[in-house]
Amino acid sequence: MKKAGHSQSEIATVIDRSVSTISRELARNCGARGYRPKQAHNKAVERKAINARAIDDATWQFTQEKLMLQWSPDQISNYADISIETVYQRVYADKRNGGILWKNLRCQKQRRKRYGKTDRRGIIPNRQSIEQRPAIVDARSRIGDWEADTIIGKNHRQAEVVPQNWTGC
Repeated sequence: MKKAGHSQSEIATVIDRSVSTISRELARNCGARGYRPKQAHNKAVERKAINARAIDDATWQFTQEKLMLQWSPDQISNYADISIETVYQRVYADKRNGGILWKNLRCQKQRRKRYGKTDRRGIIPNRQSIEQRPAIVDARSRIGDWEADTIIGKNHRQAEVVPQNWTGC
């Protein structure tokens, strides 16, 4: 269909796929003579046969040596047949096993799982439920017993504290 001059959106509609899927397929499998289905199929079979995590010992040895020289995973993948993500996966597996390869990464960002883990931001340690507060707090007879809301203005340039149920003690 591409050879016949159809657009990516037309192809996607006919074969019931996303336009982005068609775009990735064409970008991934175009050669010097354009998109050729047989060539695309052969490339897909080759990619499937190569297990990204299964690398030979010589490649991993090369990777470890270059990490010790402060090479980035991107630089290593340009010289060795190993993906950037595989380098990171192996380095962090080494860290979990007590290794020190992770200390040689240039960027020491904390990597976190996106899914399956609850967000711990904004949780107050040792917090107590509002139902457990003493009855005297409801009287609002002492300083500090009143409640308020904060209203943030446009572009965080203004803020206002609005007391709730304020009796003007």
